[in-house]
Amino acid sequence: MAIVVRIDVELARRKMSVGDFAERVGLTPANVAVLKNGRAKAVRFSTLEAMCRVLGCQPGDLLEWVPDEVSGADVLGG
Repeated sequence: MAIVVRIDVELARRKMSVGDFAERVGLTPANVAVLKNGRAKAVRFSTLEAMCRVLGCQPGDLLEWVPDEVSGADVLGG
């Protein structure tokens, strides 16, 4: 997956539990787990805004784009 979710890093920095975070954002702990584990297909801007408000961070602190590894065949054009 090219998008890495870093919610766990921000929670650890603030010593905040998933349950407390979920309650403050308005999500279920199960939905937070889906986001944390990178299994979500989409995130609403309103949810991203709430997560940033609760954590006092920017969207880029929670989401990072990482390019897929380029295979040798791709580099060689084959």
